[in-house]
Amino acid sequence: MKNAPILIFTYKRLEPLKLTIEALQSNALSAESNLYIFSDGPKDETDKNQIQNVRAYLNTISDFKSVTIKESSVNKGLANSIIDGVSEVLKFADNVIVLEDDLLTTPNFLSYMNSALQVYNDAKGVFSISGYSFNLGDDIRETNDAYFLKRGWSWGWATWRDRWLDVDWNVSDYKEFSKNAAQKKAFAEGGSDLNSMLKKQMNGQLDSWAIRWFYHQYKIKGLTLYPVKSKVYNNGFDAMATHTNGAGRRYRPLLDKEHRLTFKFPDQVNINDLYNKRFIKKMGLLSRIMSRLESFFKKKS
Repeated sequence: MKNAPILIFTYKRLEPLKLTIEALQSNALSAESNLYIFSDGPKDETDKNQIQNVRAYLNTISDFKSVTIKESSVNKGLANSIIDGVSEVLKFADNVIVLEDDLLTTPNFLSYMNSALQVYNDAKGVFSISGYSFNLGDDIRETNDAYFLKRGWSWGWATWRDRWLDVDWNVSDYKEFSKNAAQKKAFAEGGSDLNSMLKKQMNGQLDSWAIRWFYHQYKIKGLTLYPVKSKVYNNGFDAMATHTNGAGRRYRPLLDKEHRLTFKFPDQVNINDLYNKRFIKKMGLLSRIMSRLESFFKKKS
């Protein structure tokens, strides 16, 4: 199987983007991978200079098998950019690896993602591969380098064409779902934030591709593979971040420092009960409240 194309979505933050590219260039498979960069257009006049600087830098990028730059003349926003961009590449590619411009990867990130894509290519119950994971501990009872959960994540991920193209981005059954307490409870098993995020999306208060992606995953009972030791670090918790800001302590991962290029994956596509309990606690209401309080006091300081 060929290496999956890498897609990076960027807007106006040049310095974080440079770090994202430099980290990828240090990956073992970068020179054998095709890179596609989607540069979103300006929201207003104040963004134009920053975007021009980003695009000037994009034309200097090398050390990949190929670099294709897609520049939008209008501002699509992250959700539409990702939906359109991933759909475009999956017209000719079997799978994709997707990053945003504030994500730092370990040197074995591409090896992990491509290996997982190959191992679970025919396992239709595997909906996506996450390169990021929370710090859920490195348990001696766990012999695999990865585990399955019922919820996906959007900080460095991969999927296949046949999983992506079936998504109903309009969430056409939301009205029925919103009235079904049992379904909402089941959806919330992936995190206490999911129902509120989906409601905001459908009410026009949020513009997220990810919550619609997670909802489709819930409907088809798909699972996401997570690494025990994260291959991604989110560098986007700053004042310029469009979608992540405030205090990021809750999201600091147990980062992979060994950088092995081979991995032991689960033989069975089943939810890992040990890590699922820890994940649910991390995504529980109390953890979310504590994180918001931390963000509030950080802004005040």
